Amino acid sequence: MRVSADRESCISAGRCMAATSEVFDQDEDGLVLVLVAEPAGEQRAHVRKAAYSCPAGAIEIRSDDV
Repeated sequence: MRVSADRESCISAGRCMAATSEVFDQDEDGLVLVLVAEPAGEQRAHVRKAAYSCPAGAIEIRSDDV
């Protein structure tokens, strides 16, 4: 799994950080920052939750299985 975020689409809702602060953070403007681009183990489920719950659809997940 590889995760990225479209910072231009981000509306600073913070749901990604609520799902997993180990993978996502926000900068001083409140925009999403990806801390771990290739999450492993339990983090993957949290990243999927973050992507699902993002109201702006700013979180993108690419699977290694493709």
